[in-house]
Amino acid sequence: MGGMMQPNRLTASAVLLGAVGALLAATPAAAAPDTSSGRPGAAVDWKPCPAYSEGALRALAPPDRLDQLKALLARLQCGTVTVPLDYRSPRGRRITVALTRLPATDRAHRLGSLALNPGGPGGSGYLMPLQVIIQNDANAGLNTRYDLIGFDPRGVGYSTKVDCPPPAQRPERVIGTLSKDQARQLYSTQVAETAACGDYDPSFLGRLTTADVARDLDTIRAALGERGLNFLGVSWGTWLGVVYRTLFPHNVDRMLLDSVAIPRFDLTSFDSGRNAAAERNAGRFADWLAARDSTYHLGATGIRVRAAITAMVADFDAHPRTFTDLPEPLDGSLIAQAAAVNHYDWDLAGQVLGELRTAAGPTAPPKTKEVLGGDDGGPQGPPPADLPEQSNQTMNHAAFCNEDTARPSFDTAWADYQRRLAANPMTGRTLRFSAGCAGWPLPPQPVRIGPGGGELVLVGHRWETPSPYEWTIQTQARAGGRVYTVDDDVHGSVLHEPACAADAVQFFNTGRIDAGCPGVV
Repeated sequence: MGGMMQPNRLTASAVLLGAVGALLAATPAAAAPDTSSGRPGAAVDWKPCPAYSEGALRALAPPDRLDQLKALLARLQCGTVTVPLDYRSPRGRRITVALTRLPATDRAHRLGSLALNPGGPGGSGYLMPLQVIIQNDANAGLNTRYDLIGFDPRGVGYSTKVDCPPPAQRPERVIGTLSKDQARQLYSTQVAETAACGDYDPSFLGRLTTADVARDLDTIRAALGERGLNFLGVSWGTWLGVVYRTLFPHNVDRMLLDSVAIPRFDLTSFDSGRNAAAERNAGRFADWLAARDSTYHLGATGIRVRAAITAMVADFDAHPRTFTDLPEPLDGSLIAQAAAVNHYDWDLAGQVLGELRTAAGPTAPPKTKEVLGGDDGGPQGPPPADLPEQSNQTMNHAAFCNEDTARPSFDTAWADYQRRLAANPMTGRTLRFSAGCAGWPLPPQPVRIGPGGGELVLVGHRWETPSPYEWTIQTQARAGGRVYTVDDDVHGSVLHEPACAADAVQFFNTGRIDAGCPGVV
């Protein structure tokens, strides 16, 4: 869902080579309010917080915020709550959910607890109260009158979890145009891996659902002694928020959801929506490049730039380019990734596209070499052993597949893939062929969201790809609430930009909020 707390400005190589990450989950089909709320007997088992090495701390905060992080850690309270694995069998297997609390600094005017979730599914929120505050000074206002509550969802980090064994061998990435026979082989491999994971501990993996995480969250609310819960979620955390509000309509005070998830979940709609949004934003990029044709030489009109990029995708797939100073050939997926970048990387991507359009080799053009072949300043060696888990892939896979009712055949998956490529000629190759949840051996457990209680603000970003703006409007039609529009293309940017963050703080403190903000400019 990826995590919300990762920097938005990705390194150039990650922007141009990394596939668009799966950050959200959302579903369809029937959820009544949960009558078991209240969780009598729930209690927090408070205990000393983990001690982190200097290496771990440096990985968690930039150098200029390191002292602030240490001061926040000194105030942090850590604990666990014990919950049923299956709420339908409260006397059965028990698991623990790890949580943190950063007490409000103005205790005399405290308003309650504000729970945080960064997305995923599978993202760790354990240290999110600290990470939110060190992002920018405006966010500290959230902690003035609220206890900030972080937690690792079941299946993640310090909470009870199960990790499926990694596959014995990963198939090599296909360079260039994917043939149907190659896709069939990928499909078979993915189905086998998915089936093996689901069979590893089915009683646990079958309870990695958004509804179960929502029930855990309500247990945390009761254990903290709160009559109502405030909540801020990003990406998949928005789906968790609307599911919680549907199940526990009387237990919500104020809720702000940033980069709203798709309101009717299936992986086909999920991927198609993201691809359409990427193509739309690439159209903006094409118009921007056209206005600067003397610099980038890709065409003097948006139509010509679109045609040039589309032709490059097809040409690089049919004839991948090999450069002696790059580690692997470049195909159409690289061109599509460059076309799909956020606006703050348009200049860089424009230079790369302009170079590659006429590159003859044998070595890579200078800007392409700088982005893809140079020293990008990445991490040296393995991460510190005590660095908290940032995301859990088993939880991510299980949460998606427990809620997606589709188990596509190969022919269906192949047809969907071909449709996406045809509908999105510039950016369709940003998503790879996938078997989806085919092979998942556990029955689907869909849930339908609906109206709930408390105050709800849904944050939509006008041009973003991971959570297209229309999903915000569609969710409002089902769940209600007010829409707050951010005029940027950056996923989950509200707490990254001080002006937007100030609006979020105002909402939680007063219930008032403006109609939107410029976002990342």
